Amino acid sequence: MDPTYFNQDEKLQVVSLTRSLLRLVGESVSVDDVNAVHRIIRTGVESGLYRRDKYGINPVTRSLKTALLLAESVAPDRNMTIAILLYNLCKSNCVTEDEIASVFGGDTAKLVNGLNNVSQLYRKQAALADDNFHKLLLTFAKDIRVIIIMIVDRLALMRCINHHPDEKFVKDISAESRYLYAPLAHRLGLYKIKSELEDLSLKYLNRKVYTQIAHKLNETKEQRDKYVDDFIKPIKAALDGSGLKYEIKGRTKSINSIWNKMKKKDVDLNGMYDLFAIRIIIDSAQQKDEKKDCWVAYSVVTDIYTANISRLKDWISIPKSNGYESLHITVKGNNDKWVEVQIRTKRMDEIAEKGLAAHWKYKGLKSEGDLDVWMNSVREVLEAGSKGPMELIRGINMNLYEKEVFVFTPKGDLFKLPMGSTILDFAFHIHSKVGSTCIGGKVDGRNQKLNYKLKSGDTVEILTASTQTPRLDWLNFVVTSKARNKIKQAVNEARVKKAEIAKEMLQRRFKNRKIEVDEGKMAKLLNKMGYKVATDFYVALSEGKLEVNDIVDQYLDLCAKLLETSTGTGTTHETAENFVLQTPAADDADNDDILVIGNDVKGINYKLSKCCNPIYGDKIVGFISSDGAIKVHRADCGNLRHLRSKYPYRIIRSQWSGKLGKQFAATLRVIGQDDIGIVANITSLINKEGDTMLRNITINSNDGLFQGYLVVGVSSISVLDDLIKKIKNLKGVKDAERIKQ
Repeated sequence: MDPTYFNQDEKLQVVSLTRSLLRLVGESVSVDDVNAVHRIIRTGVESGLYRRDKYGINPVTRSLKTALLLAESVAPDRNMTIAILLYNLCKSNCVTEDEIASVFGGDTAKLVNGLNNVSQLYRKQAALADDNFHKLLLTFAKDIRVIIIMIVDRLALMRCINHHPDEKFVKDISAESRYLYAPLAHRLGLYKIKSELEDLSLKYLNRKVYTQIAHKLNETKEQRDKYVDDFIKPIKAALDGSGLKYEIKGRTKSINSIWNKMKKKDVDLNGMYDLFAIRIIIDSAQQKDEKKDCWVAYSVVTDIYTANISRLKDWISIPKSNGYESLHITVKGNNDKWVEVQIRTKRMDEIAEKGLAAHWKYKGLKSEGDLDVWMNSVREVLEAGSKGPMELIRGINMNLYEKEVFVFTPKGDLFKLPMGSTILDFAFHIHSKVGSTCIGGKVDGRNQKLNYKLKSGDTVEILTASTQTPRLDWLNFVVTSKARNKIKQAVNEARVKKAEIAKEMLQRRFKNRKIEVDEGKMAKLLNKMGYKVATDFYVALSEGKLEVNDIVDQYLDLCAKLLETSTGTGTTHETAENFVLQTPAADDADNDDILVIGNDVKGINYKLSKCCNPIYGDKIVGFISSDGAIKVHRADCGNLRHLRSKYPYRIIRSQWSGKLGKQFAATLRVIGQDDIGIVANITSLINKEGDTMLRNITINSNDGLFQGYLVVGVSSISVLDDLIKKIKNLKGVKDAERIKQ
């Protein structure tokens, strides 16, 4: 190998580590496997593809330490060992997954692929303390053995970074170990690895506290050892007499555990009474005898020392849901010191200490639903296996979160959404405003549409535009309830706003045409047009699907029909009776056909338009409405100008034919001084006129002036003009005029 790649110490380490590893893996790794791995590593080193990382750590010695630690702390396994040694070479493109599969088998390549997948997550700059990262890690790994390798590798790394010159690197690695890898190790029952990870994390993150506790423990070591020996001595004698096969150990609790208890109980080290614990491990002849043997040992201990019954923890009669089995008692030893004694069988101890016993709920860690069932299946496989634990857990399903997808923001924040979620779902998950203005997104740097379905591990940047608003068709592809509810809410709010604007516009048009709207009749019109909800009608009006003047005309038509129905006549009292199209005489051949109104013609019904209320003598024009009826407008009617420009082919020249003997409604506006009796004078004048009738009067006064609106019935325009002149001549009247609409 390249002599510049290894220093002398590293060369010796490689030789020593290789020998130790080969001794532990034994016959599970063949000579051909060893030669093939050695050849690939040499090629990577000599080609310059397998070099120290940016922190100066040699990947060859690190991978050897990881493989050795796996064999020592978990189990020796051929495929996992080879995957550990070759993973970095595959990541460096020195060897491909296909080549690994062809030489070492598909299972080894699968493990390398899982390690490669997980390494991608670290490029996301994610917040590793996030619970979602744990779930995403399990999703990406696809194989429980990949998680085990990562945990073991992290411990190997933690062991070699003490006093590393890059303090930030050390603190980052330690924080990851505390928040990610130690809890994972605990969940898998790798208790020793978990404890060492926590101790080393405390050492690197708070070296002062760690050193103080370590020194204090060292100072009292001799005294503690003597106390443990004195405590154990009578127990050993009694157990020897019971006929049980056993092993008894005394251990000091981890520094991190001691520190946590000191903080929890707010005491110093001198106030801690349970710095150490005694463990009795019984070698039962048969599994059916385990419970009985443990209770025999319990009787031996409690016969010698006084037990604190309130602290008895019986996980033998009813094991923990994670499979943990043990009997814990606390007894008062010499000098009134409390000592915890754990009693378990060899099988129980092996599962709790070294096996994958789903130990994750121990110490009060919370459950995660399906993960509970899955971890119990791991425990059952391990307990039932005969070919070794790593061989049996190959087929265990790792799709724990197949109904969820985990995505990153560009800053590394991690979010969990239901499987099938889109960019738009993610935008609404972040904030309602972000979702409402979302126009798409960038996924791992590539532009994607709103309906792009997210995949676990995607880094998503949401793109927005201030002009964007939610649309109803968005509901066709979003899956989260939040997105659906917010879209519906926003669309409804927009519709209501549109409807309000349209309603105000229509009301303004009615007002301009001096039409008082009856809400009941308006509701009937909407129902007749097929609108069950008023909002739908006004939205259609705002979107230009309906024309305002047409709506006004239809409303007036409806009002006229309702009046006709109530009076039993074909016209109102304000209309003449009939109309015909009369062909002019020969001497009037230049004229078009003219609508002639009179008493002596029969045939086709017409209506006098209520928007301008034409009176006999006004210049008039006919308009053929959508229902076939003809509406008669004054020639100077404002609405007629609009109708003439839009429907010129429906305009009919019209004229009056003789005096009709009917009264027409006309509205007058009178302004004058607010004197007592002036209103009486006006009404008296109108009543004295033989051809007029006062139908309605409205008076408003302000600052000494009055303004009145009078609706009068007159037989012709000449009668109306004469009446206006007479009103103007009354004392106190300043002006009188006909309201032209």
